[in-house]
Amino acid sequence: MTRVAAVDCGTNSVRLLVADVDGAVKADLHREMRVVRLGEGVDRTGELAPAALERLRAALVDYAATAASHGVERTRMVATSATRDARNRDELTALVQEVLGVAPEVITGAEEAALSFDGATRGLDPADGPWLVVDIGGGSTELVLGQTGVEASLSVDVGCVRLTERHLAGDPPTAEEVAAARADVEAALTRALAVVPAARARTVVGLAGSVTTVAAVALDLPAYDADRTHLARISAGAVREVADRLLAMTRAERVALPVMHPGRVDVIGGGALVLRALVDRLGVDEVLVSEADILDGIAWSAAAGA
Repeated sequence: MTRVAAVDCGTNSVRLLVADVDGAVKADLHREMRVVRLGEGVDRTGELAPAALERLRAALVDYAATAASHGVERTRMVATSATRDARNRDELTALVQEVLGVAPEVITGAEEAALSFDGATRGLDPADGPWLVVDIGGGSTELVLGQTGVEASLSVDVGCVRLTERHLAGDPPTAEEVAAARADVEAALTRALAVVPAARARTVVGLAGSVTTVAAVALDLPAYDADRTHLARISAGAVREVADRLLAMTRAERVALPVMHPGRVDVIGGGALVLRALVDRLGVDEVLVSEADILDGIAWSAAAGA
């Protein structure tokens, strides 16, 4: 049994998982998410902002204390889209080394896809494969096809934060803004689907906060409940209806949704748009929603010493 701390440092949030891993068994002890918006402005400036790095520092100080209190033996932190794009990512490396005592791994899109696939599919019924795993993050979206492992993948630079900063400035966004964002997503999907043979998939598996929030709205939950969203099957029609509704809402109306995390209020429209565009492009009937994702993949890899 190995006790690990997995840290996923994305464009919008930084998350912690403390778990005991023994062979093919993983027991989760603690999960936590902080929205630090590390990627704020990176698409425009090419750099991580000082304020964003300080928000990350504050979260990691608490995460380090939590890991220590649980007697963690191994820690692995990975950083994804925003950090890959930043010229000053050495500042993040120094910060993490100081606070967590380990260097963050700035992984490639392919590595991100592989970790997401592993985290999402370990607990799924093999009869539902091959799977197309779709991980909609803040700065990028990964499409990954596989059965027993990754067979094809591509990471494209469309995510909820990036799309919002590029296009969705209105409150609510104008039809022209939504159309521009949709065109951006469609171009990215064209690139991805030229590499990833999605038609071979039996099941589309959606990951990350944009997908789980769309699911929670579609299920009309009175409060966010991961036990209800995990492995929920959301129809394509429900995805379209929720995405269109979120894009038509004002910020105040999104805040009032009982399932909405405060850190997703400003960017959920962009994430929902990616999911809707993908459903439309693939012509699928439903999306299988998973709360298990790259964070779980990081935990498995940390226990294996990868």
